[in-house]
Amino acid sequence: MDHSSEEESDISESEMNECGDKSYEKLKSGDPKVKISNDIYRCPFCPGKRKRDYHYKELLQHASGVSKGSSTRSVKQKANHLALANFLKTDIAPEGSLSQHVAVSEPPSDRDNDIFVWPWTGIVVNLPTTYKDGRYAGESGSKMREEFTRRGFNPVRVRPLWNYRGHSGSAVVEFTKNWPGFKNAMSFEKAFEANHHGKRDWLARKHAGSGIYGWVAREDDYRSGGIIGEDLQKNGDLKTISDIVTEEERKKKKLVSNLTNVIEIKNKHLKEMECKYTETSLSLSRLMEEKDELHQAYNEKIQKMHQDAQNHIHRIFLDHQKLKGNLESQMKDLERRGKELEKREAQNETERRKLQEDKEKNARRNSSLQKATLEQKKADENVLKLADDHQRQKEELHKRILHLEKKLDAKQALELEIERLKGTLEVMKHMGGEDDAEVQKKVDSMKQELEEKTGDLEDLESLNQTLIVKERNSNDELQDARKELVNGLKEMSGRAQIGVKRMGDLDNKPFIDACKKKFSAEEAEEKAVSLCSEWDDHLRNPAWHPFKIIMVDEKPQEIIDEEDEKLKSLKNDLGEEVLRAVKTALKEMNEYNPSGRYIISEAWNFKEGRKATLKEGVAFILKQWKIYKRKR
Repeated sequence: MDHSSEEESDISESEMNECGDKSYEKLKSGDPKVKISNDIYRCPFCPGKRKRDYHYKELLQHASGVSKGSSTRSVKQKANHLALANFLKTDIAPEGSLSQHVAVSEPPSDRDNDIFVWPWTGIVVNLPTTYKDGRYAGESGSKMREEFTRRGFNPVRVRPLWNYRGHSGSAVVEFTKNWPGFKNAMSFEKAFEANHHGKRDWLARKHAGSGIYGWVAREDDYRSGGIIGEDLQKNGDLKTISDIVTEEERKKKKLVSNLTNVIEIKNKHLKEMECKYTETSLSLSRLMEEKDELHQAYNEKIQKMHQDAQNHIHRIFLDHQKLKGNLESQMKDLERRGKELEKREAQNETERRKLQEDKEKNARRNSSLQKATLEQKKADENVLKLADDHQRQKEELHKRILHLEKKLDAKQALELEIERLKGTLEVMKHMGGEDDAEVQKKVDSMKQELEEKTGDLEDLESLNQTLIVKERNSNDELQDARKELVNGLKEMSGRAQIGVKRMGDLDNKPFIDACKKKFSAEEAEEKAVSLCSEWDDHLRNPAWHPFKIIMVDEKPQEIIDEEDEKLKSLKNDLGEEVLRAVKTALKEMNEYNPSGRYIISEAWNFKEGRKATLKEGVAFILKQWKIYKRKR
């Protein structure tokens, strides 16, 4: 084992790595202390120097210079300063510092043109092997990787090279594809050179000896052939430092370009969101104005209804006052006549009897008038009571309508507020980043408000859903009652004001009349039945839809298309009456069953030509039942 000069006699070069590892562990434990404050650092291995306090970059340059510098420094000092440099780069680099890249991202100019194997690769040779069972065996790659990691080289993987005889005694050491990986590779090479086990030592050796040799793979290794050259050509490529720097610059420019495009897209999306938010705000404003106008119109209508009701009640009071005055006038006339009769009393017996009879008649009439007056008073009281009940019902109905309107307005206002909050929240998300605390706080506040509004809306939706279910159940009951009404009316024979009409059924009478004009009496009926059946098939065909949409008072309305080819041909062949019968069946089919296109039965008021109400149908059946009961 070689030793250094007298100045380096304090430690052997073979122990340099072990000394550096021990110094590195001490630095990590905090003894000795390197960082004095945020900006001031101290070299713990140069106690005699006048200037011991440095800035970070100055201390890093000092440690790197000593570890790679002049031969006047001892091996121990170089090892300590190498450990200090590794500690500065790895453990206490200031936040945002590029120090981990500076030491290797700007390599010495004499290495710019060196051609290395990429990714950074180390070569170790002369590994100890043993011969067993006809093959050579050696240490595994994982153990060698642990050893190199412990020494601070931090390889990614160590791959022993094998041939047909077994372990070749060589291995390839892979480092990370970045500048820290390059630093580790160069430290790996320098450590072997410091122990005189570098590449030059390997090539100049006379005897292999027992120590392992290592270096960083370059172009001559790549092209050397043999098991090492073949593996390097298979798994790597040749690049200079300048090529790698140029490629990194290109990647950075590409990344910047991509980020610029993303920012432009985000800004464009933000503008679109702002436009949508503006449009939504304008739309909400218009809706609120329309709602206010409708509310005002409704209030005016309610006020007019109240005024009309009060005027009607006032007229009723005036009529009753007039009737009361007439009754009082008649009572006064009767009293006056009674006094006159009393004056004319006692002329003769006959006159007295007549007077008595007149008095009795007058008393009876007076009693009747008094009864009529009492009845009139009762009628007045009933009218007043009915008027009060009517007024109270009107007020209750008005209160209920206002209550429902308030619920509807609250729901609509809540929906509008939620939409506004969602739009504002989207805009706020694009206005500030994650580091903008104030914007983030506003966004969180708006999210909480949005959740509360959404909860209120869900409560209203639940209430509304309950009302819808009740209304649907009531509607189902009405539909069931209407079906029973139709079934009952079907069982009643004869023509009546209320009955059952088959909606969409084609009237064959116009067909018979038209065929009688065109064919003989024997053929007319048969031809009419054939044509009626054919047009009944057309009516049942969903593919035939002779309708068009027109605007009536700015509202879409569906009407029969007079220009339809089938309808025009029918009019030309059979006339206007047949066309009218087909159009009537079409309208009924489109109104009552547009999707199924089949006939349905409906309760019908034949006198007024409309669908009969449930009340009319029930009244008609009760009337018929009473007539039937009287006949029995």
